[in-house]
Amino acid sequence: MKYFRIVIFLLAYYIVSCSKVPITNRKQTHLLPESQLIGMSLTEYRSFLQEHPPVAGGTNVQLVKNVGARIQQAVIKFMSQNGEKDRIKGYKWEFNLVESKEINAWCMPGGKVVVYSGILPLTQTETGLAIVMGHEIGHAIAQHGNERISQQLIAAGVGLGLDYYLSNKPKETHDLFMAAYGIGAEVGVLLPYSRLQETEADKLGLVFAAMAGYDPREAIPFWQRMAKVGGAKPPEFLSTHPGDERRIADLQEYMPKALKYYKK
Repeated sequence: MKYFRIVIFLLAYYIVSCSKVPITNRKQTHLLPESQLIGMSLTEYRSFLQEHPPVAGGTNVQLVKNVGARIQQAVIKFMSQNGEKDRIKGYKWEFNLVESKEINAWCMPGGKVVVYSGILPLTQTETGLAIVMGHEIGHAIAQHGNERISQQLIAAGVGLGLDYYLSNKPKETHDLFMAAYGIGAEVGVLLPYSRLQETEADKLGLVFAAMAGYDPREAIPFWQRMAKVGGAKPPEFLSTHPGDERRIADLQEYMPKALKYYKK
């Protein structure tokens, strides 16, 4: 009877929390309301910045903020044009650069974006940075973090005790949240994005970058550069974004559609 109730509960959640990813229209299930994750992200974001103070000023800081602002406007425009404004409800965008040798970048739900200085030698140009930031924002817009957390909670058999788990197991909740969004090696094991999620983030990122006035074709040489630094122990950015020989081919296949959004 206990397991029967769990199954019924999960089926009910599937029915009420099923949504579709923009562009691909893939159905996904979320056990957590996105508003709850946005609230959690604010706490975790502030905590992260206390431990890793953002760079205060300089050319690279301004570059990150400028690129972020342009992509932010592109996201707002795209969501509005496609009847998806509710998907970014509660977003309060921030773009920060932190000093770190790690090759990494991420976007929490709610539009909290951090770029690590270690990735800048690989982005090389403003357009290269737009590709990275567009991709990470694409993951957030597609709500992949919510999806991954939900999958982990289901795997842990937490179904009927979500509120208890979130309120009474703060360390476990913190670790799960950070792992889901690819933040910090101190968490231990980062949750890899699926091939499908990576493709969705690539597509959304290309569209956002193109709408912001950046040439999406720069994604090809950027990911080629990233592939060369993988090695035996890939950087954090590739740990959460598993390498795939199909990626560049997929990008090239989607490029004609992305270019329709591109205006210099």
